[in-house]
Formats: sequence, C-alpha cells, structure tokens
Amino acid sequence: MGRSDRKLTLQALERVLGSLDAPRNGSALYALLCTFCAAGLLLASSESALAREDSFWGAVWAGLALACAFFGLNATGLMLMDQARGEPVRDILDALLDAFGRAHRVLGVLALVLCAAGGVLAALVGLLWLARQPVIGAPLFTVTVPVGVVLLGIMGLAGAVLVGPLVGPSIWSGLGVGATVRLLWRLLRRDLVECAALMLLVMALTTGVTALISFVVVGGGRVLAQLAVWIVGIDLPPQQLMAGLFGYGLRAAGAAGAPVAHSPLGAGALVGGGVVFAVALVLPTLVYLRGCCAVFLALNEAD
Repeated sequence: MGRSDRKLTLQALERVLGSLDAPRNGSALYALLCTFCAAGLLLASSESALAREDSFWGAVWAGLALACAFFGLNATGLMLMDQARGEPVRDILDALLDAFGRAHRVLGVLALVLCAAGGVLAALVGLLWLARQPVIGAPLFTVTVPVGVVLLGIMGLAGAVLVGPLVGPSIWSGLGVGATVRLLWRLLRRDLVECAALMLLVMALTTGVTALISFVVVGGGRVLAQLAVWIVGIDLPPQQLMAGLFGYGLRAAGAAGAPVAHSPLGAGALVGGGVVFAVALVLPTLVYLRGCCAVFLALNEAD
C-alpha cells in the first residue's frame, strides 16, 4: 500500500510547515469558533444545573457539549483536509452533514485500538501474575521486565504521535474503520519514528503559535487595561479585564479571587475578553489539526 523505503523529505516538511496557513481557511475558522462557543455555552449550562443540584440536566447539557465539540471538530477537520489536499473547501453545512455521516468511524477505530491495547495489557498482567510462581517466577520476570517496558513505551508513543493525531485525518480522507486500523498498524511497524518526527514538528509549530498569541493577548490586554482604567478612568478593576481574556466569567473570576465589578461595563469586559479568548484558542487548534492532516498526507502520498 505504501513505500517501504519512505524517508523524511523536503516535500513532507513543506506539507507540515504549510499548516501555518490554516487560519486562512475562513470556513474552518468560523466552524471551529462556533463549535467552541456553542460547546462552552452548553458546558456553562451544565455547570449551572449542577450548581442547582440538578444532576440530570447537568449530565444532559454536558453530553450535548461533548457531542457539539466532537461533530464540530470533525466538520472542521474535513474542511482542513480539503485545504491540505489543495481541493476546493466544502461548505460548512456540507462539512457538518459529512461529519454526521463519518464521525462515528472515529469512535469505531478508537474502540478497536483500545481493545487491542487492553489485550496487550491483559497479557502483560498475566505474565506478571505467573511470575509469582516459585519455579518459573524469577526467569519469567527477568524476561517480562524488558518486554513490558518496551511494549508499554511503544504503546504510549504510538498513542501520542500515531493514534491520537492520525485517526481523524484518516477518516476525513474517506477511509473506513478497517482501512484505518490497517493503516495504523502499517505505520506502527514501518514508520513510527518518521511519524514521531513529523508530529514533533507539528507540536513545535503549535507551541510557537500559542506563544505568539499569548504574547499578543497578554501584552495587548495589559496596555488596554491601563488605557481604560488608569488613563480614561473607566470604573473597572484591571484584573477583571484580564480575567475575561483568559476565559473567566463573573462567577469564575470571583471564585478565583479577582475583584469583580457587577456592572454593564464589567460584563462587557468579560464578554469581550471571552471573544478574544475563543479566537486565541481556535488559531492554535487549527494549526494542529491542519498539521495532523499534513502528516497523514505526507506518510501516504504514494498510496
């Protein structure tokens, strides 16, 4: 299905570096922003219900928040896969409908992977239990220790750089559950190191974008707080404006110990700061998802 002599190439690196163009995908940006906002509102409704000791509606709102985030991320991923392939980006409504039709495959793949990992763990636990026997215990434990360390280490690495990042792009590219599982197994056997190197580059790009956005948000927020409160004289604690930039609401900011002004200006500061927080959260997520699509395509460009 793929090349046995696949190496890290300039084309693969260019694909990954191209993930920095993800914010230019306006449809994906809008879809992900709406997803985070809707999921955040549903989660806030869940917290309010739980605060009233209404566990039923708290669970309902939390489940809706998870479903909104899951399908929204898959719709965004479909549009980012179109961008990564150089194809026309589908409409948001089409992406959402496609996500409803394909997203369950992601859960199916993850279920199969978890079952396989559970089988390996069960076998390892069985070997450790047999190591308690008086005759074969010591030699068996001597063999089990290195085998167990290597297996668990590879499973952890594969989960971080292979299963987690590439299951979604595989489904977004049109593969089914069985084809995705076979692809993951092939990459695990042949290209795990290569996949890890490309994913490290994606994580480095995402971290860099996050650092730049954090600098812009924190620096701009501090300057604006001084202009609004100390120079213009708006009656608003500067900490309340900064709390809004980090996603705090009135209740959360007060619980965190920040001074809170219960006024229209105070509410406006938190709402406006929340918008900035949502955008700042969306941009690194777009870069990461686009990078995962690029890694998938780079590893399978000859298929």
